[in-house]
Amino acid sequence: MTATFESRTLSVRINRAPQDVYDFAAVPTNFPKWASGLGKSIERVIDEWLAETPQGPLKVRFTERNSFGVLDHYVIPELGVEVYIPMRVIANGTGSELIFTLFRLSDMSEEKFAEDAEWVMRDLNALKSLLEA
Repeated sequence: MTATFESRTLSVRINRAPQDVYDFAAVPTNFPKWASGLGKSIERVIDEWLAETPQGPLKVRFTERNSFGVLDHYVIPELGVEVYIPMRVIANGTGSELIFTLFRLSDMSEEKFAEDAEWVMRDLNALKSLLEA
């Protein structure tokens, strides 16, 4: 049986068409412009994406482009560990809703989980500001 984790669904409304949001957010090299959790830069090295973080390189795997607004990605902080990050963009009236599911990992304190949720909301709001500018 697979373990289940506590989760929080975080979202932000963006006053841009869903395709505009998706087209920007689906490009890995755009992540450093808004997703501070992935560091200041990300680049493709051979067949994988590496984000440069204060703790060193971090592997990231992105979902292939698709027509469903799925922006899921996987962060691999160390060998054998893969953190799944579900993310979607959906239509909301004339704009979009960007939805991010944050999972509380088994060794994560409630305080750290709350801090991570605040961090994700800052990043989602940074994306919103960038796309609405």
